Amino acid sequence: MQTHFTEAQLEDPQTREADAILRKCVHCGFCTATCPTYVLTGDERDSPRGRIWLMRELLESPETVSADTGFHLDRCLGCQSCMTTCPSGVDYAHLLDIGRERMDAVNKRSVADRLMRRLLAIVIPHAERFHLMMRLGGVARLFAPVLPASMKAALKKMPVRVGRLDKIGSKTVTFAARTQSRRRVILLAGCAQRALDPGINASTVRVLGKLGVDVTVRSESYCCGALAHHIGEGDAAHEAMRANLLAWREEIEAGDIDAIITNASGCGTMVKDYGHLAAGDPELADIAATISAMTRDITEYLGELPLETIIQQTKGGRGPVTYHSACSLQHGQSVHDLPMQLLRLAGFEVRQPLEPHLCCGSAGVYNILQPEMADKLKARKLENLGKAGAPWIAAGNIGCIQQLGDALPVRHTIRFIDWASGGPPPDDAV
Repeated sequence: MQTHFTEAQLEDPQTREADAILRKCVHCGFCTATCPTYVLTGDERDSPRGRIWLMRELLESPETVSADTGFHLDRCLGCQSCMTTCPSGVDYAHLLDIGRERMDAVNKRSVADRLMRRLLAIVIPHAERFHLMMRLGGVARLFAPVLPASMKAALKKMPVRVGRLDKIGSKTVTFAARTQSRRRVILLAGCAQRALDPGINASTVRVLGKLGVDVTVRSESYCCGALAHHIGEGDAAHEAMRANLLAWREEIEAGDIDAIITNASGCGTMVKDYGHLAAGDPELADIAATISAMTRDITEYLGELPLETIIQQTKGGRGPVTYHSACSLQHGQSVHDLPMQLLRLAGFEVRQPLEPHLCCGSAGVYNILQPEMADKLKARKLENLGKAGAPWIAAGNIGCIQQLGDALPVRHTIRFIDWASGGPPPDDAV
């Protein structure tokens, strides 16, 4: 793609970065076939190629841009399916970050939209606040008829039944391995996940403990920052990233840390990008690059360990499970086949649904901010998962689990592996 930035514009580091990304696009259109929003709408402006054109105009001549550009940028899920497909290596994810930031500066959002985004950034990244908010959801539903549309959408996404808050992550602690310790890792306990499904962290600690891995959790690491980053709440995102980097630097400098483990793939994609996000920060750049290089999804790390040594063999296997590949894992981290390999090793017959590359519509809080599009993608995904015919769905991201779990039994992959190694069944409310 040709660009026409002035020398003055190119003095800005973000514009230089965007220019380099834009110039890689050859307009081939391969991305349109794998873009969830374009598949639904058929509108070129809802495709990566179309949005790239919109962002070039936004960056080159912002005075000509209308609110319509923001509408189509907001409808992007950020699923990165286009990056998996792109033959030219266009870094669409970082271009989208730049484009959305510039759009917010050029065209101010409505007061209601800004307030909703601020509320999401204040509540969800803090597990205790989010857990309390969910408990109060029953009362809020009584007032649903008079609430704004965005608040109604948020209430619909909240579970009717709220379990206990996950204690893992509430304080700094090291869980000692059950066998002779050979490794030590840091686990990001997460935010929304702690409020929604405490069984995921519990299973992670149990499985790693059986494999001789000590697991350290730092209470300062309350959130990866992804949610705030993707909805334009930059200060909150930077605060979360900084807290993680400083806490983990202290652990790394104090002793041998084998890896940073994430068990929510949206968090893993974010943490692996810390090196890019903090590249211009003289205080954090070095540790951010180190942390990004050390970060592993739980399935990536288990792939490096002798998992077969803790699996309890059963006659005839454990039956079928359908694997839903979260976008942030298969596209954001390029991890797709490995979780299925681990499930097979654990004794499951693994099935794949049709259109496994398409997003389920969760995408952080996209299902709250863009409920109509998210619900259409959810219905499409549920239909494909249902056709696979397995009694269970395995997934690697809490967002997908919540988006789909009200209609199908969706559980985290680590819970199936925990079950196969002697832990509780995945439907057990741990």
